[in-house]
Amino acid sequence: MKRQAGFTLFEVLVALAIIAVALGALLRATGLAADNAEGMERRMQANWEAQNQIAAMQALRQFPEPGQQAGESKSDGVEWRWEREVTTTPNPNFRKVVVRILAPGAGRYVLAEITGYLRQQPGGGG
Repeated sequence: MKRQAGFTLFEVLVALAIIAVALGALLRATGLAADNAEGMERRMQANWEAQNQIAAMQALRQFPEPGQQAGESKSDGVEWRWEREVTTTPNPNFRKVVVRILAPGAGRYVLAEITGYLRQQPGGGG
């Protein structure tokens, strides 16, 4: 009697189990990649917001006194929490400004931090 060629039921079940595990891992990896892309987009927007704050200070020719400030701003429908730290530099005509954009409602989690420098305008008193 000749044996029939083909797979046994056990072999088919093992193959299906392997495929199920592989597909589960693939779905998990896809979900993590989507979450990571969303987080990166959020950090990129926070970076833009920090750059915008420093650029606005430069454009308005501000020369703030040293100290810390905190507040909220809204840009493109997104509300941001920010902290600004102004410190002196060895050159009295410049101020160092560090802007931190914080995640909304996440305590002190910093999404972006940008450092810039402001120059005192000639004839300006501060």
